[in-house]
Amino acid sequence: MNRVLIVGASAGGLAAAESLRRAGFGGVITLVGDEPAPPYDRPPLSKQLLAGQWAPGKLALRPDADLGALGLELRLGLPATGLDTGRKQVTLADGTRLPYDTLIVATGVRARRLPGTDGLAGAHTLRTRPDALALKERLRPGRHLVIVGAGFVGAEVAATARALGVRVTLLESGPVPLGRAVGEEAGRIMTRLHLKHGVTVRTQVSVTGILGAGSRVTGVRLADGTVMPADDVLVAIGSVPNTEWLAGSGLTVRDGLVCDEFCAAAENVYGVGDVARWHNPLFGTAMRIEHRTNAAEQGMAVARNILGEPRPFAPVPYFWSDQYDIKFQAYGNLRDHDEALVLDRDRLLVVYRKADRLVGVLAAGQTPRTLRAWRGLIAARTPWTAALTTAA
Repeated sequence: MNRVLIVGASAGGLAAAESLRRAGFGGVITLVGDEPAPPYDRPPLSKQLLAGQWAPGKLALRPDADLGALGLELRLGLPATGLDTGRKQVTLADGTRLPYDTLIVATGVRARRLPGTDGLAGAHTLRTRPDALALKERLRPGRHLVIVGAGFVGAEVAATARALGVRVTLLESGPVPLGRAVGEEAGRIMTRLHLKHGVTVRTQVSVTGILGAGSRVTGVRLADGTVMPADDVLVAIGSVPNTEWLAGSGLTVRDGLVCDEFCAAAENVYGVGDVARWHNPLFGTAMRIEHRTNAAEQGMAVARNILGEPRPFAPVPYFWSDQYDIKFQAYGNLRDHDEALVLDRDRLLVVYRKADRLVGVLAAGQTPRTLRAWRGLIAARTPWTAALTTAA
């Protein structure tokens, strides 16, 4: 193996490249990115960058000197358009064909959009640095921001916008904001935080269209016919894995690139980060996780597997969310749980059960020791009753 091609100049792609170099790989590493910027951090887009606390340059994952020391062939601003696994070649948008011995797919996701919003000023999504900078310019005291979708991106932007003096309305199609991610009881607790800070929250509403006058957004129309005026609208209704370029490659794509427990999608082809749906043997299920920590850990794991030290990638997933002055932290697999039990309402602590096993924990205001203890129980596949007895 002399040539590793990484498609996706992302946190996961960069972690794989760095891990290969640290392990002594001296061959060619080519890093392809659809954005012209070198790899940068995305979690601060909805927080520090949007709030004006960070300059755009601070998002860079590595200084130029450190990136240069890796000796990478950088192909930035050129998305991949095709993959020929037989010839071991990736085609770029300019027609260039790049050969590889091993391919790492790290193309991430893009924000899901609503029809009719292309080219409409004031209609936003949030996935890239340009997205965040465009929204940042619009957040001024007294303006009205309507956020369609009350997941973590929508909730974080709501918190940032309120701190800037923006009026915020948060629209959610389900009964409880964040309910699908953390459970309804935890979602209600988190919703009260937003209400306390002056966010208008409307649930069980469906948006049928973004309204505009000329090329400027003026509001949203709800399914019941209500028109809600807005200066800006953020569409935060989830994401779409960037897998279209894999069409015809023979790889299995199903809400992401399907991989095994070693993150392998086929011989000499691996998936990393938000785009990868891999089998996590710790939980016995397929996962596609859009969290910064998972992407970096997966990139390191894939590098190790490529270099002949294969081990299943079986992490306890971790994520965090900063909203107002509170940091929410979670370990495990919270989605598709059978029970979410609130153990502490004052300093939020919620534990999650799937079948007869502890599978997750969500906390805010808890000590690091407490969180580490719950993480250890999850990693040990602790039965539910035993976990609650141990915690007590």
